[in-house]
Amino acid sequence: MALVPFPKQRDEESPQPYAPTGSDEASSPFADPDPLDGRMTFLEHLDELRKRITHAVVALLVGFLIAFAFIERTEAFVYARLTAEIPGGQFIFTEPGEAFFIMLKIAALSGVLLASPYIMWQVWLFIAPGLYAREKKLAIPFVVGSSSLFVAGTAFSHYVLFPAAWRFFASFSNEWVVFTPRIDPVFGLYVKLMLGMGLVFQMPMIILVLARIGLVSAGFLLRNIKYSVLLIFIVAAVITPDGSPVSQALVAAPMFLLYLIGIGVAWLFGKSEKAEPENSA
Repeated sequence: MALVPFPKQRDEESPQPYAPTGSDEASSPFADPDPLDGRMTFLEHLDELRKRITHAVVALLVGFLIAFAFIERTEAFVYARLTAEIPGGQFIFTEPGEAFFIMLKIAALSGVLLASPYIMWQVWLFIAPGLYAREKKLAIPFVVGSSSLFVAGTAFSHYVLFPAAWRFFASFSNEWVVFTPRIDPVFGLYVKLMLGMGLVFQMPMIILVLARIGLVSAGFLLRNIKYSVLLIFIVAAVITPDGSPVSQALVAAPMFLLYLIGIGVAWLFGKSEKAEPENSA
C-alpha cells in the first residue's frame, strides 16, 4: 500500500526548498519561495554550480579588464615589492614574451582581488538553498567577511610573508654568487604565497558554514586543538617554499589566531550540541 505524505506546515526552522534560479527573486538568498514537491536532484546541483561558476568567470574577466586599464600603476606597486631585495633593483627575462605575460598575470591577479566580493556572493547563492530561513540573513556578513579576509590574507603575504621569504633567498649572495633572478619564477612564488594566504584566511568563514550545518562545534574544535596545531604547521610547511622556521612561524601564527576566531564564531553561530533531532518525515 502506497503511503501518501501529509502536507507539512512550513516553519522558519525548516530548510527552504530549492527554487528554480530563472528569476532574480528565486535566486535571492532573502527570498521566501513557494513550497515545491521535491529537493534538488544531482543534475540540478550541477546546473546550479555551472551557473555560479559562469557568473564568477565573467566577474573575473571584468576585474581583469578594469585592472588592465591601470596596469602601469599596478605593475609599479608589485615590482616595488618584488625588487626590494634584488641588487640593482631589476629582474632579467630570457624569453621574448616573458615580461608581457607577467603584465597579463599581474592584471589577472588584480582582477581576482577586485572580483572577490562578487565571487563570494556566488558561493553564498550556491549554498543558500540548503540553509534555514534565519540563516540566510547571514548573507551580507558572509560576503563582506569572506572577501575582507581574502584581501587581508593577500595583504599579509605582500607586506610580511613574501619579504621574509625573499630576504632568506637573497641572503645567499656572496662574492662568488650574485643573485640575479628571472622575473617568471619570482612572480610565481609571489602569486603562490598571496593566493595561499588568501585561502588560509578563509578559515573563520569555513568554520562558520560547518558550524551552521552541524558538522563542527566550538566544543569539538576546543577538544581537538592539539591536532589542529599540528595540521596548521603542516599547512605552513607546504605553503612556505624556503622551509625556514621563521617563514613557517609567520604563516602558522595567523592561522592559529584565525582558528581561535573560528572557535568563537562556532560558539556564537553554531548549532547547539544538545539540540533535539528533527522529527523524521
